[in-house]
Order: sequence, then C-alpha cells, then structure tokens
Amino acid sequence: MSTKLKIALALAASLTLPATALAQTLNVATAGDQNMVDYIKDFLGPMFEKANPGVKVVAVGTGPGDSGSQKIYEKLSAQKAANADKWDFDVIVAHQKMSGQMVSEGLLAKYREKIATGALVTSPTASNALGTNVDGFVMPMFQSQTAIAYNPDMVKAPPATYADLREWVKANPKKFGYNGIKGGMSGVAFTAGWVYAFGGDAEKLIKGPYEAATKASWEAALAELKAFNQNAVITPGNAGTLDMLNRGEIAMGPVWVDMFYTWMNDGKLPPTMKLKLLSPGMPGQPMYYAVPAKAAQAELAAKFIAMATSPQVQADGIVKKFNWYPGIDAKHLEGKLDDATWKKLFSDLTPDDLSKNAKPFPIAPYFNDILESYEKKVVN
Repeated sequence: MSTKLKIALALAASLTLPATALAQTLNVATAGDQNMVDYIKDFLGPMFEKANPGVKVVAVGTGPGDSGSQKIYEKLSAQKAANADKWDFDVIVAHQKMSGQMVSEGLLAKYREKIATGALVTSPTASNALGTNVDGFVMPMFQSQTAIAYNPDMVKAPPATYADLREWVKANPKKFGYNGIKGGMSGVAFTAGWVYAFGGDAEKLIKGPYEAATKASWEAALAELKAFNQNAVITPGNAGTLDMLNRGEIAMGPVWVDMFYTWMNDGKLPPTMKLKLLSPGMPGQPMYYAVPAKAAQAELAAKFIAMATSPQVQADGIVKKFNWYPGIDAKHLEGKLDDATWKKLFSDLTPDDLSKNAKPFPIAPYFNDILESYEKKVVN
C-alpha cells in the first residue's frame, strides 16, 4: 500500500469518529426535577464548552427528591466498593441529606478552598448538612426558601411571627392552608418552623447534639398544632396551596419562594400577592455541587463549579431563570441584577430578613422525630 493511500485511509477513518471521542468529557449527574437537568444541559454546559474548547458537558438526571440523590450515592458507593480507579461522575448535584452521608463515607473530595468562589458563601448550610460537617466538600448551587404567601386584599396586617399567625388563624378560620407533611416539603418546612417556635431550643435541633428524649418536650407545641389545624385547611400539595391562594379559597399559606414567583410570572398568581418570612424562622435548603472522590476530571469539575457559582452566572441563571436565591451570599450579586429583578426577589424578603429568619432544616434524627411525632400527635 502506498504512503499516500495509507494517509488517505487514516484521514477518512478519523473523520468517521464520533465528536465525543475527540472531546474531553465532563459528566454531571444531578438529582432534582427536569429543570435541573435542563439548566446544566442548556445553560451551564454550552457556557462552559464555549470557555473551554474541546470539552463536552454531559448531563444526566437521577430523579427528584432525596431518592434522586440516593441513586447518585448508590452509584458512587458501588464504584468505591469495586475499587474503581476512576468513577463515572465528575460533578454531582445533590440534596443535603445524602450529601452528608457521602461525605461521611469518603465518597466526595474536598475542593471548595481551591476555587475562588468558595469564599463568597458564609451560610451555615455551606458547612453543615443536617448535622453533618460538609465544610469544604460542597458548594451551594442555590438556596431554596419557604415563606408565607398572602393576599394583601384579604390580609391587611400579615402576621410577623408564628405566635401572631396562631392568633390570626383563630380569628380567621379556614383562611390559612398548608399541605401537612405528606403533600410536599413546604408543609414539612412549616411544621419544622412551628417546632422551632414553640418546641424549645431551636438551635439544638439545627446543630445538635441529638438526644432522643428531646422530642418529649414538644408535647405542648404539637397539641397546639393539632388545635391550629382545626382552623386551617390541609391543601393537596405545594402546587395545591398556590392554586387555592390563586382562587381566593385561602388568604395565606407556606410556599417555596421560587415556585411562588414562577407561578406569578406565568400569570397563575395575582401580581399583588406578597411574601412574609415568619420569626423566629422558617426552613429552606440548598442543593449542593460536589466532586466525587475519584472523579476522572477533578480539576475540570472544580473549574465548572467555580463558573457555576460566580456572581454573574448566579445572577443570570439561578436568580433570573429560576427565581431561586443564590447559593453564594446575595450581597455579591448587587450590580449583577437589574433593579426590577433585585426588587422582585428582595423586596418582600430582604437580605436582612433572610439572614435573620431563613433557617436550615433540623439535623437528620430530629427531622425524622418531627415527622414521626406529627403523625402520632397531630394527625391522630
């Protein structure tokens, strides 16, 4: 075979290789709804590929809720057990509960101090995941937050505290609704906030240490919640609360802030609706970016997360596209958002409100105790 023919055949063969074979691939696995996958695939991925020629970002979703994070955990755990040199995922996006377990079992790498944006977050949830120390192993992608949505045409002076709300509901029966603990996490958050307000030492529930006997101190608070429920409406879910607010069937109810604004943007809530964050606090939770302990592209993964948590990307993607609160401290977004967006997200709930009254969920064992106690003491 002549030299020219060999070169021609080699060139032809190279042209038939799939594009992905020529690229450096960054595999990103995310728990959460489809919008999480779309955000990486359609927004972050193309941006990172443009800034890093030759890199291909591949996004895969593992499903919503803690079960989606569980699937990521099971994959990494299996690869660790198999002594694999390199694991399949380079970046993961996971919930608090499973992130803490993955750190405890040595499945994640400590990387946050290596990226410049790591210094832009001071939230306790950046270092504590439901009682597990995750400092350095995770970076918040965003902060989701619950608050009380209310119709100002029906509520002229909204309650400022859980105690105020308790009295308001007595005077206005069946005008407040929430979805209990089985219809969605906004109801779970409301219930956790109730225990923070009336159950004793909220800081202990958030930070530990865990003592099984603590739940006995919630008896009075849960009895009051059972009485409260007699004058409240139990809605069919997160969306159900918003739908009943939209139809004027209730005047107030706990919601996820991002869902509230998305519904408003879509014309499914009146633009006059407002939000209130009750004192002494209501829970929210982040989603975390993390890097598996044996990621094949660990350096590239850290670079991707640094881009995704930069102030401009947080402003354009997290806030503008999805109405989430930023994963980094909100003050770093000043000047990155237009006035209308800033005012919309931070007028009802100011950065100071969030600093004072946006709380983490309880550590995992207290969290489980609250749910169990609600079933036994409130529902029955």
